[in-house]
Amino acid sequence: MASEYTTTEYIQHHLTNAVMCTTENGIAFNKACKDAGFWSWHIDTLLWSIGLGVLFLWLFTSAAKKATVGVPTKWQAFIEIVIEFVNTNVKDTFHGKNALIAPLALTIFVWVFLMNLMDLVPVDFLPTIAGFIGSTAFGMDPHDVYMKAVPTTDLNLTFALAIGVFFLIIYYSIKIKGITGFMKELTLQPFNHWAFIPVNFILESVTLIARPVSLALRLFGNLYASELIFILIATLGLWQLPLHFPWAVFHILVLPLQAFIFMMLTIVYLSLAHEDH
Repeated sequence: MASEYTTTEYIQHHLTNAVMCTTENGIAFNKACKDAGFWSWHIDTLLWSIGLGVLFLWLFTSAAKKATVGVPTKWQAFIEIVIEFVNTNVKDTFHGKNALIAPLALTIFVWVFLMNLMDLVPVDFLPTIAGFIGSTAFGMDPHDVYMKAVPTTDLNLTFALAIGVFFLIIYYSIKIKGITGFMKELTLQPFNHWAFIPVNFILESVTLIARPVSLALRLFGNLYASELIFILIATLGLWQLPLHFPWAVFHILVLPLQAFIFMMLTIVYLSLAHEDH
């Protein structure tokens, strides 16, 4: 597929999301959405993120239904190891009392990991299938069909996850500390004097907003860079084979690590929200 494009065009094609929007002529896709503005949907990100979320629910639900008290199957044992791993980290890190935190941490870890795992799919495989379907079923030019299969390389998705965590931080901060306690936290720390209220508010507001921003950018940056390197390796043709394998092996460690970091930071931030000074 790389031979059909210049190197620059090849990279741009693989880093472009499939977009759907509404125009004066009805629903439009991709290049027709260039001037659509804010109300555009990255349908590949939505497809893969929702699909992998459903896969996560199905895998864990089926394992729970088939669970036995006797000798577990290999799949049940694996699921139990994952759950125990997440539960241990929650117990060690979260110091409040909230039944939501462990299920939330498990969901974040597995869901983000599955989305990251799409990075190991050969970069030409899914775009080629999408191009074939677009040309045969809809008469589209394959060059105008896009398929960005790693949801966490889309800044919209990583920010959506981070904003969800941010809303939980605000909600539990107010629930545990009350409006007054939350405002005191923003205005009387780190300098506990009324004269420093403006300075404290600026410092604490920046710290609070930096949490979701850092969550989103860290996950996006690592996965985007990873995908970009896979794409650059693919431009080498047959020479990509000796380079692709070690980079993929390295990512067997990186992909779960990024999911783990996102989960742990979520737990830490929610633990801080539950602290009532």
